[in-house]
Amino acid sequence: MNDNVFAFCPACGSKNIQTLRDGFKWQCPDCGFELFNNVASAVGLVISNARHEVLFEVRAKDPRKGFLALPGGFCDCDESAEQAAVRECREELGLVPQNLRYLCSWPNTYPYKNMLYKTCDLFFSAALPQNASFTVQQNEVSELKWISVRTKEDVKNLPLAFESARKTLFVWLEEQ
Repeated sequence: MNDNVFAFCPACGSKNIQTLRDGFKWQCPDCGFELFNNVASAVGLVISNARHEVLFEVRAKDPRKGFLALPGGFCDCDESAEQAAVRECREELGLVPQNLRYLCSWPNTYPYKNMLYKTCDLFFSAALPQNASFTVQQNEVSELKWISVRTKEDVKNLPLAFESARKTLFVWLEEQ
């Protein structure tokens, strides 16, 4: 990770670009350009079945390729968190979730291509439509796994891609 440092100003090309706020603001004294790396909104869904199993995706790409994640992703511009949760589920799993209910939110760090992005991850619980059939988005998801999640120890042992998902599963368990 290069701590979000730029070598040149993206507006004027000056080498005097300054990295501020721990790599979350850039300012050019030569042209006055300012850029902020603001917090991005992301969503995740805890989808469970009657056997107390939770649906996980195995990530098909970095960051944390091969680790488990809850279905979800970044919110698009002009989209609510609920709309993003439905869209991401439709894109990644090929179906529309039912009974979407807000669960909790957590800050998260998302390292991607030598940049650190801070996110606010908003999580929802949801159900699958009856007789659900998956159409997996293969560039995002290498496989789906139903994993029994009954105790905090179960959650602690999961190879999760993001700590925000682990904290969310603790909250979800308390509500079961």
